[in-house]
Amino acid sequence: MARPLRLEFSGALYHVTARGNDCGSIFPGDGDSDRSAFLDILGATWC
Repeated sequence: MARPLRLEFSGALYHVTARGNDCGSIFPGDGDSDRSAFLDILGATWC
């Protein structure tokens, strides 16, 4: 059974999380460049 759709409201703030499997790192090894790119993209989406 699928999860119900999330409610979305114009101008609302949403809590976003990112976790790896078994609470592992989502930027394995030397993930500094990947982490930096992720934060740049995330920052670009902020209105």
